[in-house]
Amino acid sequence: MVYVRDILRKKGSDVRSVSPRATVLEALEVMAEHNVGAVLVLDEGKLAGVFSERDYARKVILQGRASKDTLVSELMEGEVFCVGLSDDINTCMAIMTLQRIRHLPVLDEGGVVGVVSIGDVVKETISDQKFTIRELKKYITGSHGQEVEAD
Repeated sequence: MVYVRDILRKKGSDVRSVSPRATVLEALEVMAEHNVGAVLVLDEGKLAGVFSERDYARKVILQGRASKDTLVSELMEGEVFCVGLSDDINTCMAIMTLQRIRHLPVLDEGGVVGVVSIGDVVKETISDQKFTIRELKKYITGSHGQEVEAD
């Protein structure tokens, strides 16, 4: 089983964030600079919300707002679903699917220690499935000591 701590160990625990007082344009600049689809909104170090490209498209562009004049706090998603380091990949997938979200902040002892994206979850799921297929092929063919290619 793959756990959140395993994902963060591989990808790193960098957290891209902005203040609730940042403009939407500033948040978009952070997302573009770091090639991420969302930023956490931290207010004095505490998680206040998440702002994503989807929020921008639906709440700025479609509503005719100006990115340089609109604050992130006006548009961020304030109801934030989070996971812990000991949660597994299936928990992440379930939350993301049920809540229709793509990013999960990771909390440990009350503080943000990373973010897991839907891309991270899919990548780990595929990797886990390839491992399972490889092991099943070894078992079926009886080639326990030989390398077997997974398709």
